[in-house]
Amino acid sequence: MITGKTTPAGSDPYVPKNGNAGLTVERYELELDYRLATNRLSGIARLDVLATSDLARFTLDLSRLSASAVRIDGARAANHSQSAHKLTVTPQRLIEAGTRFRVTIEYAGAPRPRSSTWGPVGWEELADGVIVASQPSGASTWFPCNDVPSDKATYSIQLTTEAPYTVVCNGRLVSRTVRSGRATWLFEQDEPTATYLATVQIGRYSVVEADWDGVPGRIVFPASIRRSVLADLVDVPRMMAVFQRAFGPYPFTGYAVVVTEDVLEIPLEAQSLAIFGSNHLTGTGEWERLVAHELAHQWFGNAVGVAEWRHIWLNEGFACYAEWVWSEASGGASADVLAREHYARLAGSASDIVLSDPGARDMFDDRVYKRGALTLHALRLAVGDELFFDIVRRWVGEHRHDVVTTADFRDLVSRACSAVPGVAVVALDRLLDAWLDATALPPYPTASPSASVTTHPSTTAEDTA
Repeated sequence: MITGKTTPAGSDPYVPKNGNAGLTVERYELELDYRLATNRLSGIARLDVLATSDLARFTLDLSRLSASAVRIDGARAANHSQSAHKLTVTPQRLIEAGTRFRVTIEYAGAPRPRSSTWGPVGWEELADGVIVASQPSGASTWFPCNDVPSDKATYSIQLTTEAPYTVVCNGRLVSRTVRSGRATWLFEQDEPTATYLATVQIGRYSVVEADWDGVPGRIVFPASIRRSVLADLVDVPRMMAVFQRAFGPYPFTGYAVVVTEDVLEIPLEAQSLAIFGSNHLTGTGEWERLVAHELAHQWFGNAVGVAEWRHIWLNEGFACYAEWVWSEASGGASADVLAREHYARLAGSASDIVLSDPGARDMFDDRVYKRGALTLHALRLAVGDELFFDIVRRWVGEHRHDVVTTADFRDLVSRACSAVPGVAVVALDRLLDAWLDATALPPYPTASPSASVTTHPSTTAEDTA
């Protein structure tokens, strides 16, 4: 069973049309068949579900794909019906709270993105392939699910498509078999994964295996841009080393980078992999910070996930701060120099966002990212490098594969600092109040006289060369 701090109970306030009361999904087994020429997806989804309340009927998120049959523990459901984004299932008898059961759903259709406050999300056709970018509410465009970030599950994803195409999904590749011109790929993701981080990537790709500081790696890309892609990813082993020392061991069994031939607006994180457009990896190193950012999400956002979307600064603030950690460790600008640059930009912007609850409309606003990183820098200046990086490693270690809230972070800071003589916990509480819970931008943080803040010894790039 996958456990977390928050038992899913209906929708997330930021995505109120997603999520389903009375249940949590512990495992998804997806058996998919996709026809590229016609954009036709047919699937069998097997969900291992725990009822968290008595269920006379229940719902799952499924967008514009038609369910033809639903079974519960092998027996046909008494009834099932659909609206645009919901599948409603009536079992033959009441399912009591605490019961584990398997739902099997046969479904098919032409998958397409789902509209959202932040633009289209979910399954999308590329010029010659597929990209799945589900954050925050698009997983239902390709499989029936409980699409809230708090409900993590393990995954088995089997996908069959035309043999010339490469398929990449979450986790480890178990097998690839070819029959009659079509290839079947099987991936297993053993670590708990939020629905928005589950993904399928399909394209005419080349694959290069890599070793990234002891972590098995795969680079998947169009052959025509091989040189530029490999040039821009040459520092990933050093990034991995820096981050493992700063944040703790890499939390998954491998890390894949997929580069589409298409131009993408932004890179995308998924569990155990990241997706870039051809415009992001051009051989110039221009977007090195994004390479670091997406890698850092494997710790912050993926291994340690948010219980609700209002806590998104815990994903994006940490990933943004990781860019600054990498910069100073690799001989670039220090975290303090970068913090001052971004503080100046924030000072010239509107101060109308509360970081701990920015609102659905602004959850992806760059001010959330940068103010989140500045909050971490303020903490680092207040407590010094040694305690700061100890807090970060404890954050990942204590909450690995779980879901968290801002209150959890504040609790850890309080516990870690109360054990250190000379650290004023009350002053830290006031500091976090100002950065997290007020709209006004606090003054630029200053280092505590007792704090030692330099490039952290365990993150220097020279140690990883």
